[in-house]
Amino acid sequence: MTMRLLGRLALVLPRSATRSFPAASALLQTSASAQSAEVLGSPLQAKPSAAQAATAGAARGLSDRPGLAKEEEKGFSFKRTQLDDLISKAKSPEEVLQVWVKHGGSANQAAICLVHVSRLALERSAEEREQLINGSDCAKLIQTVSSQVSSVWNGTLVNVLRAISLLDVSPDHLVLRSLQTEALWRIRRFSYKQLAYLLDWVVAEQARLARHGLGPGQGPGVPLANELPKQLELRWTELSEPRTVSMLTSKAAHLPPSLNDKLGDKALELAEQFVAEDIRRVAQALAAQNRRTVPLLRALSYHLQQRPSKELTTPLLLDVAFAYGKLNFHQTQVFQRIASELLPRMPELSATDVARCAKSFAFLKWLHLPLFEAFTEHYVANADKYSTLQLCNLLMSLARLNFQPSKGDAFFTKVHFALAGTLEQLEPFLLVDVVWSLCVMEQLKPEHLALLRQPSLLHKLTEEGNSSRVENYHIKLQHILAQGSLAGVDPSSDPSSLPALSDPSPAPAPSQLQAALHTALASLTENKADALRTAVHTCYGWTLDGEVILDSENKPMELDSVAAPHLPTGGGDQPLPEGARRLCFVAWEFPNFVLRSKELLGRFAMQKRHLQLAGFLLVEVPYYEWLELKSDWQRVAYLTDKMGKAVAEEMAK
Repeated sequence: MTMRLLGRLALVLPRSATRSFPAASALLQTSASAQSAEVLGSPLQAKPSAAQAATAGAARGLSDRPGLAKEEEKGFSFKRTQLDDLISKAKSPEEVLQVWVKHGGSANQAAICLVHVSRLALERSAEEREQLINGSDCAKLIQTVSSQVSSVWNGTLVNVLRAISLLDVSPDHLVLRSLQTEALWRIRRFSYKQLAYLLDWVVAEQARLARHGLGPGQGPGVPLANELPKQLELRWTELSEPRTVSMLTSKAAHLPPSLNDKLGDKALELAEQFVAEDIRRVAQALAAQNRRTVPLLRALSYHLQQRPSKELTTPLLLDVAFAYGKLNFHQTQVFQRIASELLPRMPELSATDVARCAKSFAFLKWLHLPLFEAFTEHYVANADKYSTLQLCNLLMSLARLNFQPSKGDAFFTKVHFALAGTLEQLEPFLLVDVVWSLCVMEQLKPEHLALLRQPSLLHKLTEEGNSSRVENYHIKLQHILAQGSLAGVDPSSDPSSLPALSDPSPAPAPSQLQAALHTALASLTENKADALRTAVHTCYGWTLDGEVILDSENKPMELDSVAAPHLPTGGGDQPLPEGARRLCFVAWEFPNFVLRSKELLGRFAMQKRHLQLAGFLLVEVPYYEWLELKSDWQRVAYLTDKMGKAVAEEMAK
């Protein structure tokens, strides 16, 4: 710090001296006239006087320690040499080394040679790279860099650190230690962009150290790893390049939380300058951190829409869809753009790409019919290229969105053929998910039910995992058995045969829509407690928001005395009277629908189908109709009208 302060004073002193010493003023005037002559193209060659040279030399001596590289100094211009041309034209690492042995050069040029050697050796095997490093020519090159590291330029120093790591040099190698120590000495002289690239290298180096068996707090680069985040936070106002912002955002796990917040603000400020690759990197970083920054995501979406198609590569589109899916961020225009870009490229997509894209859109509850139709056609044409796991992901995605392909026979024929003999090898929870998805798409087979009846599988499902997960899969098993019994796949499958959970979680509090529906139903039945059931848990795994029985005159009647096969207890002992009808009320909330649609998701479409097969007249109460009702009498009239329509439709059948 003292040396830096003295260096700045040395630069200021000659200016202040002009006010007291005319000679110094004359020197400055001479310098200014020489610069003007040079700019105007004068043939006169201005030469500095001895006094000027002495002043400049003193300033340099105070501001820098001996031998330190100064490529950022004002007025510096890089002159390309014959060695640089030969190195750039080399086609192999050996050719680069031969050029160096023949021509030699400075330590900075040696470092550049190492960078080229590393780039050209990337395609070699680990054994070939090791032989290359241990060769005499490469050893001399490394020795030159290590012995004269103080004269290597800042940018080259960062690049050669990355190159050394790519060559798989041992973490305790002398040259690597020397370069890291030099980088630590110069850390305040690096530009912000160089600091960002240095952090990128440190993160990669820590991963390499982990592969060598060293922990995060071990290795020679620990001081550098500790100092870099501090410098980046102290100098964050220097951050002005979009690529640097996107790079640092992707390394947020290694930065202080306060700097991450500032990076988010900078990314929002510079989003207009982002190229498509920067947008992808920032979106992935937000998804990895699970940071749902809505203003930034909206800005990324807008600028992604403006990018030309040639910049939107297939991996980029898939990564953006995955990031939005993980963050549950809905932007229909972006989804439409992704779908329109992917449809013509469908023959080029791999099975992994199809499964991944379908899964991302399923998380977002967004159904693009032509795109998903293309997914199923891709599977029919390339079924042999899909692994079992990829097929399972595709099936679960289709089931979540309740998508039925137009060529269902060809699709499901290949699906059942691929799953035959492989389902029993799946992990128990995944097996239940796949069979449940087949139930949604009405493709359940008796052999699927036989797999789920195995005592070992039931034990794993009810004993392994946390309580919420066990309860969720217990409900899915009830749905599967209900599909078997109600749809006639296997009439012997009884949902009530499942053992009850030892410690079920309490029922969740009713939503605002459900609470309002319960109140309106109570008014409809004139507050007769024995004529209405609310929040009814059935043995099929579904919960009814309301249940009434209408007699032959369409008036509510007593429930407790009538048999109720849908209840775990069975209800009363009297059969349903002739002409009576059992009605159930189900409130459909906003999350129950496909995005921007009035179509139910697969889970709720199966619920509707099961309740109808169980003998209920279903009265659906969607949120978009209920919200238009402002008073209690309007709600009661609405429910009365819906009940009348349900009865009329049943009589028409």
